[in-house]
This record gives sequence, C-alpha cells and structure tokens, in this order.
Amino acid sequence: MPRRHMHMAGTDGAALRAALGDLRARLGVPGTFPAEVLAEAERAAASPRLPSEDLTGLPFFTVDPPASMDLDQAMHLAKRSTGGYRVHYAIADVAAFVAPGGALDAEAHRRVTTLYFPDTKVPLHPPVLSEDAASLLPDRTRPALVWRMDLDSDGRVETTDVRRALVRSRARLDYEGVQKAVDTGTADPSLALLKDIGTLREALEAARGGISLGVPEQEVIAHDGSYSLAYRAPLPADGWNAQVSLMTGMAAAELMLATGTGILRTLPAAPDGAVGRLRRAAKALRIEWPHHVPYAVLVRSLDPHLPAHAAFLQECTTLLRGAGYTVFTGGRTPDPALHAAVAAPYAHCTAPLRRLADRYAGELCVAAAAGAKPPAWTVEALEALPQEMAGGTRLANSAERECVDLVEAALLKDRVGETFEATVIDVREQEPRVGTVHLENPAVVGRVESQEGRLPLGERIRVRLTHADPGAAKILFARA
Repeated sequence: MPRRHMHMAGTDGAALRAALGDLRARLGVPGTFPAEVLAEAERAAASPRLPSEDLTGLPFFTVDPPASMDLDQAMHLAKRSTGGYRVHYAIADVAAFVAPGGALDAEAHRRVTTLYFPDTKVPLHPPVLSEDAASLLPDRTRPALVWRMDLDSDGRVETTDVRRALVRSRARLDYEGVQKAVDTGTADPSLALLKDIGTLREALEAARGGISLGVPEQEVIAHDGSYSLAYRAPLPADGWNAQVSLMTGMAAAELMLATGTGILRTLPAAPDGAVGRLRRAAKALRIEWPHHVPYAVLVRSLDPHLPAHAAFLQECTTLLRGAGYTVFTGGRTPDPALHAAVAAPYAHCTAPLRRLADRYAGELCVAAAAGAKPPAWTVEALEALPQEMAGGTRLANSAERECVDLVEAALLKDRVGETFEATVIDVREQEPRVGTVHLENPAVVGRVESQEGRLPLGERIRVRLTHADPGAAKILFARA
C-alpha cells in the first residue's frame, strides 16, 4: 500500500499517550529497571569482557530503521579471489556485558523481549547497554560475535565460522538509503554486494520451497507529540538484508544440530486444508494460480502495492501461525526441527539486544564452532526458554496489535457516521457477512459487517464507520 501520513491534533496526541500508558498497565508491561539492575549495567558498560581478536580494520555497516539505537547486526561483504563471496556478519555480544545469574540476567529473563510503543520503548536491557555500550553504533569499537560465511558463486554457504572479535562499524544506513544507493549506482562495493548476495539467497529460498511474505504493514509514526498511521510495503533492500540474517540463522541451526545441543525456531507445516483455502481466496481475488505452480512461487510473483495482491498476502499469514522454540540436548534429534517458512532448520541468533533466546543461541554456536563444550549456564537455561519466549512473544504481539487499534480509534473518533472507500482483505469462512477491510486513507484496518449478503473478498466497497472508541481500542465498520 502507498505510504500515507495522517496527522492527529496535539490534544489527541496527549489523550493517546494517556491511553497508551493505561494499555501498558493493563498488559503488565515492565516499568523502569530496578536500581540494582541499572547499577550492574553501568558497571558492565564500563568494563565488558573484551575478546583478543581484532577485526576493526573491516569496514562494517549497519542497516536499520532511521531512529534505531539498539543495533544488533553489522556486516561486511566482499568477493573472494577464488570466486563467490565472503560475508562477515557481526552480532552484538550481549554476554560480554550480562553475567549469568546476576541482576541483569534475571531482569532479562523477566522481560524476554524489547517492546515497542508509539510513545516509548520498553527495552530488554537498560539503554546504557542496548543503545550505547553493547550497540554496534558507528565509529565505536564493540565486542561482537562475528560470523564468517564463505559462499559459492550461487550464494550457497560453503564454510561457516563464528568467534568473538572487536568490530567497528563505519556507516549507519537505513533501508530507503540503501535502496537509493543501489538503484542509483552510488553504493560502495561492499554495500552493492548486498543486492547480489540477497538476490542469490532469495533464489535459493525459492528453490528449497521457502517463503518470505512482503505483507504491507501498518506503522504508527510519531510527529512532534502526535501520532499517525502509514502503510509500508517492504523494499527490495528489506528482503536482501533479511536474507543475510536468515542465512546466519540457518548456519546457527546447523552448528547446534551437529553438536546435539541447541534451541531452534520452528514452525509446523500448514494444516490440512489451509492451502485449499488460499486457492479459494486467490480465485475470489481474481489472482491466477495454475495448479502446477507451487504456493511459494505464486507468492514471489505478487506485488504488495496492488490491493488484491496485498489482501492475498495477508491471507497467506495464516500459514505462518504456530511458530515456537524447540530445545534439544544430549545429542538427541529435535522434533520438530524444521521451520516450514524457511524450509530448513533455523535459529534466532541475530538480535540478542532485543530477544533473550538469541544470546543463548550465540553462545552455543561459538562453542560449537570452536569444538568446545558450551558454558554450563547456557545448557542449564535451555529447558525454560521455550515457555519464556512464548510468553514474551504473546505480550509483544498483543502490545503491537493494541497500539495500532488505539491509534486507529483515536484517528477516527470524530468521524463516526462517515463513509470510506475500502478493500475487503478477509472474510470469515463460517460467517461470510463478517470480515476485515483496509482503508488507504486513512491507513486503517478494521472489522466490517454486512447486512446485504456475503462480503466480496478482494473487492473495493463503501463502508460506514459505526464505532470508534479509543478507550476500548476498537473500530467497527458496516457495509454502506
């Protein structure tokens, strides 16, 4: 969907901030860090555990949203003299700052993941670490877990290594800037290779049956104390960057599987009938899907800027439900072991500043690459991690969903009774008069009910706003 910025009045911004505070209280979101945690973080920031290897001579760069300060990953890409590519991928070394069993560690297990709100961020670690001492900010020397992956000319990983080293990022880039530099030919040689490697990895993903959904997302955007909603369709640069992270997660899974101890991010195969339901949705949306064309191939042919295609991509997310974490120890084979969307074993290991499990996966991989026994604290914590991560993920999903609901209701609270152009992006199978519509202006997604028969999936209709309550964080439409 095209990006559309809808500004709210300052008074609405103040009311919304109060509603967001109430939401955090209702969800039980952690507040400020305890004094002992902050004190330990200050000490750790002043004297982290530093590695002996020095890779600060490599000009790493980061790619993140413009306002991000918690930079987990930095990369350096090069061509190999013998053909193919060499990828250095640095991941923030959180374990260099967080001692197992300390106050920082206990607080991280309580928080599990960083939570993002329109007016604030609730970090996994104190900002003195997550946005400063441990973050891979430009022109700062930082400890990191550095993955070195040699790829052949088709982008396949030939060798993998990961070890601790000092790194120094030279450039802090964002997705739009990367896209522009690559498109205009102004990217430096290392950055230009992101497109080459990302495109090759996308082709390999397609060949193995993996799926990356370019679903347009609603974004809550702050504007000088007020807030708005916008749609953002991913850029090609988003996909190239994601492929480097996916490749690292797959390499991490292989390392841990080889040693028989680890934690995987897993997703079961789609349940029976799910693909058949998508075929019916494609037909209703007038998307041609020949029977000989695999689902993953169809997805790659879609344009998320087209309303019908965006609606279908939204329907495709139903196949990605049920992801979780699988722990294995003692050399046993994990079950399940595959991530159905990646179409390979996969591990979360590239965002330790923002996600608890990644710190443990990183430690296990460093030990595996060195042929060493993993630290006892990593293995001892594994059993509880899946349940901890599940709780943190549920909270993060609830916070994200309800934040958007609040902003939608605040944007529309004075427009009850008005009619809007909308596209039907979902229809309930058991209740075809009930579904979901998205409006392009303003950028809103909401429930709709029809009194005139089945809702037409994928078609544009007129809807009337019948309810918008920022306190209840709900909006409702009726077919006009």
